[in-house]
Parts: sequence; structure tokens; C-alpha cells
Amino acid sequence: MEPLDPITDLSKLTQRIGRTHLRQRLGLEQDHEVFVLRRPGAHFFYPENWYSIHGVIRACLRVSGLYGRAQRNARQLQVKQHRVTIPRLPAAFDGYRILHLTDLHVDMDSENTHAIAQAVRGLDYDLCVLTGDYRARTFGPIDRVLAGMATIRVHLQGPVYGILGNHDSLRLVPGLEELGIQLLLNESVMLTRAGEVLHLAGVDDAHYYQVHNIDRATAHIPETAVAILLSHTPEIYRLAAHAGFALMLSGHTHGGQICLPGGIPIVWDARCPRAMAAGPWRYGDLIGYTSVGAGTSVVNARLNCPPEVTVHELRRA
Repeated sequence: MEPLDPITDLSKLTQRIGRTHLRQRLGLEQDHEVFVLRRPGAHFFYPENWYSIHGVIRACLRVSGLYGRAQRNARQLQVKQHRVTIPRLPAAFDGYRILHLTDLHVDMDSENTHAIAQAVRGLDYDLCVLTGDYRARTFGPIDRVLAGMATIRVHLQGPVYGILGNHDSLRLVPGLEELGIQLLLNESVMLTRAGEVLHLAGVDDAHYYQVHNIDRATAHIPETAVAILLSHTPEIYRLAAHAGFALMLSGHTHGGQICLPGGIPIVWDARCPRAMAAGPWRYGDLIGYTSVGAGTSVVNARLNCPPEVTVHELRRA
């Protein structure tokens, strides 16, 4: 039997995101499977695609005697509470709580996935958002990813919205949405509470694929409305600020994942100031938060940068 044409197999997405976006995304995914060094206009180096460097990092950790500790650290998640004061926040959303998960990389290690599931179990929040990178590898089958996400989804309550990251394939969208995770692909939704509205928008990956489209994501958001943006990477902070978003939630950087004492990242793989690589930050009127992520990438290890899940509490200014 001939394999399904991905354009035909994902035909329902064509109506949502347009044929051009669909073809660009799938085409670049195929390119991404073979690229280690940069393509024009993108980043210089993609360590996730150079598998020999993974072995070098693991060897260094073993020689230093830190590998076992670093692996245990990867399963010791912190639940962070973050209060966000937003001007003009609708009164009904004062105290609204958003659980933010990112960079789960559920096919890296099943123990990590179960640790994430236990960390979110029983948390108190109104909405859950996922800011991408559900898988660790950047190519190949997606069955393990969907199985891992199902393990976590069972413990998530209420509505769940997500976006895609640079490790993710568009082929994940139907399966994730069957699990009850609504993906925002340069789209927005209205959150309603007691007759008032808060807008939530999400863009496709801006780091590698560069198929983010803020204009399309804001098409149905009134100019004076309060809106939150989900972006896998904080790199588009300027675009988000000038588009009028009140809050942007991101991930991607892992906070460095393997850091110097004091949590100082050696690299953070994003074109943004280091201050935006982890935790809360601000640019003009835009409030931002970059989560260090719940999972691991490249190697299953964390040093001086514990994984996190974050609960953002929105408050009126």
C-alpha cells in the first residue's frame, strides 16, 4: 500500500491554516530531519540534530561524576507560583489561574513523563496551556509522543490549549486534539467568564520553522481587548509587544538545562537577551514569562536548573 500523501491526510488542517502554511511546515519538517547546520535565515546550529554531540555531553557528565545526579534532577519538578498583574484585565478574570507546561519531550524518558503527570495531579487552576516541544527527537514516528501525552493529559483538568514547538510535527495535531488538547496554529480563542472575555492566541514555531503569523493570530481580537500570546520561543518578544499583547508565555530555552552554579545558563539557544531565557521579564508594556520546561532535550540531565510546571495567577492592576 502506498503511504498517504501528508497533504491529503491532513486535509482538515488546510481549511484552518491554509495550504501554503501546511506545505511550508511539512516541507521544512522534512528538511529539518537532515539539517544540523543552519539553513538561510535560521539559527546557525541545531544540537538536537547532531547526535554525536549528545554522546560527548553524556561522557563529560559521566567523567565528572555528575551524570546520575543530573538524571535524578530531571525528575524533581518544582511547582512555581507566579502572580501577573495586568492592566485592564476584565474583573471576572481577577484571580484566574493558568497552568503552564512546556518542553515536555515525553519520548526522552518514561520516568520523566510519569514525574510530570504526578506534578500536575491535583493542582488548582482554571486553564492549562502547553507551549510546545512534546517530543525529544525532531523526526520519525509519533506514536510514543502521543502515548506519553495521553499519560499526562489524564491528570489535566478543564480546557487545555497548546501550540507546536520546533521539535514537533504537524502530524501530531490530529492525535493531540483527539486527546482533548486544542492546538492554536496562528489562531485565537475567546475565554469567557461571568460574561467577560479574555483572548488567547497561539502562533506556530518561530524558532526553526518560522511559520508564526501574528497578524493571522490576532485577526479576530479587537484592538482594545486584553490578550495573551502563546509562543514556543520568547524570540518574538518585540513583535508580541508591538501587537499589543498583555502577556506572552513561552518555553524552548530550558533555562539552559545544564547551568553554572546560581542557575547561570551556558547556552539558551534563542535570539533574545539572557534575562528572557528563564522566568518573568518585561519589554515595554508586554509582560513575559519563559518557563525552563518540565522535560529534557539532547541529554536527559539537568544541573542547577530544576524542571518546572508553573501556575500563573492573573490579577487586576
